[in-house]
Amino acid sequence: MTFEEASTYLLGTINESVSRREPARLDRMRRFLHELGDPQDAYPTYHVGGTSGKGSTATMIAAVLTATGKRIGLHTKPHISSMTERARIDGVPVSADAFGALIDEMMPAIERTRLLEGRPSYYETLLALSLLHFARERVDAAVIEVGVGGKLDGTNVIRPIVSVITNVGLDHTEILGPTVEAIAADKAGIAKPGIPLISDVGHPGARSIIEERCREVGAPFVAVSEHASVEPLPGGRFGQAMRVTTERATYNLEMPVLGSFQRRNAATAILALERAVPPALAFTPDDVAAGFARLVIPGRMELFAAHPPVVFDIAHNPDKAAGLADALREEFPGRRFTFVVAIGESKDAPAVLERWFSLPAGYVFTSFDAVGRNAVRPQRLAGIAQAHGFHARAVADPVEALSIARRMAGPDDVVVVSGSTFLVATLRDWWLTNVGELARQGSLP
Repeated sequence: MTFEEASTYLLGTINESVSRREPARLDRMRRFLHELGDPQDAYPTYHVGGTSGKGSTATMIAAVLTATGKRIGLHTKPHISSMTERARIDGVPVSADAFGALIDEMMPAIERTRLLEGRPSYYETLLALSLLHFARERVDAAVIEVGVGGKLDGTNVIRPIVSVITNVGLDHTEILGPTVEAIAADKAGIAKPGIPLISDVGHPGARSIIEERCREVGAPFVAVSEHASVEPLPGGRFGQAMRVTTERATYNLEMPVLGSFQRRNAATAILALERAVPPALAFTPDDVAAGFARLVIPGRMELFAAHPPVVFDIAHNPDKAAGLADALREEFPGRRFTFVVAIGESKDAPAVLERWFSLPAGYVFTSFDAVGRNAVRPQRLAGIAQAHGFHARAVADPVEALSIARRMAGPDDVVVVSGSTFLVATLRDWWLTNVGELARQGSLP
């Protein structure tokens, strides 16, 4: 099977009308993996959940372990440019040829699972492909990001050596529940007997629920706020510098990503590494520094030094939007921003936009093309911004929207591409293809 044939098959498995809260989904995932030989049991795993920051934290853990010289798998979602990004080893996505071959190999297991439990979904198939790829390539460990929630997420069939819940906020409320407490209860479902659970959850009600769940199942609860401190340091050459101090060591780091929220993610990742105990995955402070120095998190406060500079940041829920606003204030004090934004219909668009309305900004709203997903009409988003006194335009084509935003921006402005993953992926790919190294070198006119 070619990559194109595999992609076509997978896109045909998307069915947004199927509830992701259906308990049978975990039975199907277990059956599916069993039909594949239970590849998830071939290596130790790190399980990373949360509303925001879980992808960054998972990437940080994987980067440090890779710096130790181990072979490390990483499964995160959503992908930015290609499905192959769901299965990375030492930062390198599975090749297109190998992706097609894996789907071809999995088809008998897919058929057997379909007969017993129903056809595996798009998400379940990509997750299983990642776990199988890691087993085939004999990784030393894998870092697995939770998809949605925790309790009934397909990743919750793994038996990790450490669990993480970065934070809890309002996202996927149609699946997980309408309150922070309900969402916390779902995310706490990844707690497992005897497995440490690291959490940076600040909401008191949410933290209480997660702690109670940990007590019920016998999972040691480790609060980042109580076991690690983070101090920003001056002189970061290519991003930000910091010192993370835990009960076990002090780590001096530089990482090429922006945003103070990433410092909390860094502390969370380090505690997860410390509390996972297998000697084969031992690391030193130098390994941590090396891993963070080479960190790459596409689409997360990713800055391209152009004229004006352009920031790509996926922020499709209120918590992520608030984190972006705080990061922009911190990184670009006194500057004005021109946003290029598209938001999916399933998201709370007014709440996302509200988090940015305290910034001096103008807006160009646009759309995206994605199988099974629809964008909020850009005219509706423009109306929300205009009602709050902001200059806003609606432009259907994303590339045209970015071009208009760059023309609208003043000489000291920063252009920010945000909202939906699909928009950020589309415009980031366009940018890299059409601008490439000129943007990185700051030589755009």
